[in-house]
This record gives sequence, structure tokens and C-alpha cells, in this order.
Amino acid sequence: MIDRQIPQDRLDLVWTLSYGLLLLFLLRLINLQVLNTAHYREIAEKNRTQIIAQSAPRGRIFSSDETAIATSKPSFSLIYFPGQLKAGVETDRMAMAISRQLGADYESIKGSISRAALREKPVRLAENLPPKAMLKLSELKAIYPGIDIIVEARRYYPFGAYLSHLVGYIGKMDTKEWASRSMDKNYSMDSRTGKAGLEKMYERELKGKDGGIFLEVDSRGRLNRVLESRKWAPGSDIFLTIDSKAQAAAEEGLEKSLTGKGAVVALDPRTGAVLAFVSMPDYDPNQFVLSGSEKDKISSGKTLPEFNVALQGSYPPGSIFKIITGAAILESGRLKPEETFFCPGYYDAGSRVFKCWEKKGHNKVDFITGLTKSCDVYFYNAGQRAGALTIEKYSRAFRLGQPSGIALPEEKGGNVFGPGPRAAKKSYWFIGDTLNLSIGQGETLMTPMQAVGMIAAVANGGLFHRPYYVDRIVRNDGQVTLKSKPEILSRAELKETTWTLIRDGLHNVVFEGTGQMAKITGAEMFGKTGTAQNPQGKDHAWFVAYATVNGQPSRVAVAVLVEHGLHGASAAAPIAKAVIEAVLREDLAVKKPELPFVGPPAEAPAVKPGARV
Repeated sequence: MIDRQIPQDRLDLVWTLSYGLLLLFLLRLINLQVLNTAHYREIAEKNRTQIIAQSAPRGRIFSSDETAIATSKPSFSLIYFPGQLKAGVETDRMAMAISRQLGADYESIKGSISRAALREKPVRLAENLPPKAMLKLSELKAIYPGIDIIVEARRYYPFGAYLSHLVGYIGKMDTKEWASRSMDKNYSMDSRTGKAGLEKMYERELKGKDGGIFLEVDSRGRLNRVLESRKWAPGSDIFLTIDSKAQAAAEEGLEKSLTGKGAVVALDPRTGAVLAFVSMPDYDPNQFVLSGSEKDKISSGKTLPEFNVALQGSYPPGSIFKIITGAAILESGRLKPEETFFCPGYYDAGSRVFKCWEKKGHNKVDFITGLTKSCDVYFYNAGQRAGALTIEKYSRAFRLGQPSGIALPEEKGGNVFGPGPRAAKKSYWFIGDTLNLSIGQGETLMTPMQAVGMIAAVANGGLFHRPYYVDRIVRNDGQVTLKSKPEILSRAELKETTWTLIRDGLHNVVFEGTGQMAKITGAEMFGKTGTAQNPQGKDHAWFVAYATVNGQPSRVAVAVLVEHGLHGASAAAPIAKAVIEAVLREDLAVKKPELPFVGPPAEAPAVKPGARV
């Protein structure tokens, strides 16, 4: 007889495994029903619903006088909901009608409809519909069920390229961006985000809360009905420190210059607030949000000039550097300001002759005259007396070689030229290097942002503020979430007598020297011209200046660079003048006395008051 009884140890193993499986089942049930119930409910809800996102209006961007620089306007998108129209002849007719109204490719429209029907998911057939097309497509809604028009917010820059390098632009997210934002419920794969400028730097503040159309689908993803339409919430508004009149003057002046290329930056020396910011060539940020036909009209196949000359362009400063050389000369104590050097139009360094820009020479020149007339020979002599190390020291005191700290990406720091960097490279320093250094040539490089920081420091007594362009950020409920305050980064410590002599020289530059084209009636002007040699082509034109009215602290300092502009006096100074006049327009406004009306001579035709004659 065979014993079929199962051994007790095997039974114990079976029961142990059974209890273990039961325990795992209970733990899984607790996880699903208790611990992560909200998470799995959300997943189930996503399986039951689909969302057609409606982008929220981005926060608006205003100038200091509340002129809207970036805003949003309604944009219409055409959506197709599959399942409400039989495939075949009817969908072909619908595709033909839509393509005809949009002027779009029929096969492309038909392909989108076919894919939507195959996947049983809604699809966008067109975005940024122009008003005329939108009205005609509205008529098709009554003929072909399944198509609808939804309203979204579209970024709009009313003045086109105005302030483009500061404001920046937006564009669709790329794969890398989506990977970093995929967990953020406020972004979808086709969301637009800031790509440059403050649109990028303040993406979090400008981005609103998107709305959308919520659709109910079955287990196979087929559309059942529209559940609801959730309203968006706009982003926060940003109010800039930019003076719209000064910005317009800077852009117009640079655009009409000899080359139309360069940069203009204006600051408030009291705080570091940016009043104007121009980099040319510029671009129209609207081209990134327009429909295809509109975009073609604007871009015309041109490449995008994203290079920010004001922050990234490093140039020899030429004679505007004589402000720093002058500070080094006076602070060195190695020569008195009244001491003179004779300028015959050149300086003989032995192995090489260094020329002055004035071929006829300036005769006897002291410090004030040397700065007023920008005499190279004076600065050759005085620069050698002060010493290259001293000039290098004050170059660093005026923050050459380091970025200004403005909240914009990829700012360059220029280059400090002197015995220190040469020694670090284990290279020699020659007398010709000292001569070039003294007049802002050689390896010295400066950005327009650094140049305006330099002249602003002269205006305020040596203070270097962190430049800022956002005054405040305001949420759509009116709450101020950010209010900027001035921040001092460093100070160039000079004796008061040194500041006085430099200012006297800069005052004379405008009123009797090389900067006379920058004179402004009613204002005390202080400026310095510069013509920087350029081995790649024609000389660059510089002008830096600030102004005071009625002895009050200066409210504006400006730096102008015109690439290949040849002469700072003629190319750059008039632009600076226009910018300063725009900033000080209220201070300079003088009510003209009313004159009694005198009729025209009998032989002359009458002219209406206010008409041009």
C-alpha cells in the first residue's frame, strides 16, 4: 500500500507562502486605497479626461511711464474633435474647405484630420488665425460638426524691435526644456517660454496659470463630451526703469548713424537704474509668435541678430579711457595738473613714433587742456610719469575686467591691459605698451555697459551700482511682489581735487573741445569723445557723458558706441545729446513768452498759426 499523506513540513511551506501572498495583497491594497489614493485617483482621472490647454496671458511689460512694451492679445486656434463626423467624403470636403479658407496645404490638413480620427483625440489644425479667416471658419462650424475655434492669449510686442535686446522673446520649449519642466502642471509640450532677455530671466513671474478645455473620454480614449472650460489667470506685470522717450531717442539716433550698428546705454547715476538700453542690429520679437504668413513678412529670411552689443561687445575704448588715465595721473602725485608738455603732433619713443590725432599738434598742454582737446601726446608723457602699474590699478578701481552685474545672461567683462596680466603670462612689457595703455588702445577692452558705469561714477563721486532695469513686479491682484532697491558694488576712491579736475576737463570737452555737438541749452554737460582704432576696419566712435541741471545731482549718464562710426564727436555725441535731452525734458522745458500777433505783409499769403512756413 502506497502512503499518499503529504509531509507536514511541505504543508507548513504552502501555508507560509499563502500567508505571505495574502500579506502582500493586503499591503498593496492599503497602498492603493489609503496611502496613495490621491495619486492613483489623479492617474485614473487623467485616463478619463483629456485637456486642450489654453495658454494664459503672460504678464505685461511696461516702461517707467507705463507705456506697454509687451502685452497679450486674443489668438484664435482651430480645433478638430473626431467622432462627430463620418470619415470619408465628408472629412475630405471639410479639409478642402478649411485649407481654402486658410490658404494652407490640403494634404497637411487632411493628414491632421486623419491622424486625429485614427487616434480618436482632438488636434489643433491651425493657430494664430487672422480675423478674416476666423470669421469665415466660424461659418464652417455650422456645416461640419467637430470643428471649433478656441480663444488663447498670444504674446504681442506693440513697437516691434523696440527694446528687443532687453525684453527678449518667447518660443516653444525644446526637448531639454520640456524635460526640466515636465513635472510642472502649468506647462505642456507646446508651451511657449522665455528664450532671451527678461522674458527668460523672469519666466516664473511672467508665466500665468493656463486654462483649458476638459474632455471626457472612454476607456479607449474616444471623446464622449466636453466637461468644462477653465479660465486662465494672467502672469505678473513688470514695470521697468526704462524711460520710453530716452529709449526712442537712443534707437532713432543709432539707427540713423553712419552704420546703424552699436549700442547706447543710459543709467541714473544716483541708483544704477537703466534708463535706455539699445543694441543694434536688433530684431522684432513678434516673429516668434506670428502665424507663418505674418512671420515671413517680418523675417524675410534674415538671421536673428541675438548678439547683445551693449553687454557682449568688447571694444578698445580709445580716448574715453583718458578719464581713467587722468585719475591715475592725478592720484599718482608724480606730476602737478598745471605742468605742461609740448605737443608737436607726435611722440618719439625712439624705436617708433607715436602720433597725436591732431597732426598740427597742440603746443603746450596741461592736464585740463589735455583732457579738453584729447591730446594724445600729453597722455603719452603723463601716462609714463604715472606708470603703467598705476594706470592698471585704476582700471580695476573703475571695474574694468569684470561684468557690471546686471541681471542679463552672458555679459562680458572686457579686458584689463597692464604689466600684471603680462607678468602672469610670463611676457615682457614695453614702453610702447605704456603709451598705448595711456590712450585706451592696445589690449584694453571695454563694453558699453562698463563705459556708462565709468562715466556714472564720475557723476556721483565714484560709486558703482549694480545696474537694474526692473522697478517693480505686480501680481494680477495688485500685490507688489518685488520692489528694486539700489545696490552699491564698489567705489573708486579718489581725492576730491582729482574728481574736480576730471569734471572740469569733461565740462570743457563739451563747451570748447571735441564734444561741442553735445551741448544742451539749460544743462551743464560733461563728456568725453573717443575714436578707437580697429584692426578689422574703420575706427569705432565713442562718447560718454552726464548732465546736471541747476546744480542738482546728475539724473542721467550715457555711453554711446557707433561701430565703424569713425569719429566720436560727430557720430556718437549727437546721440548722447538726444538721450539726455529726453531724460531731462521736464527740467529743460522753459515756457516761451507769448508774442503779440503781427499780420503778414500785404503781398505775402496768410499762414495759419502752427503751420510750417
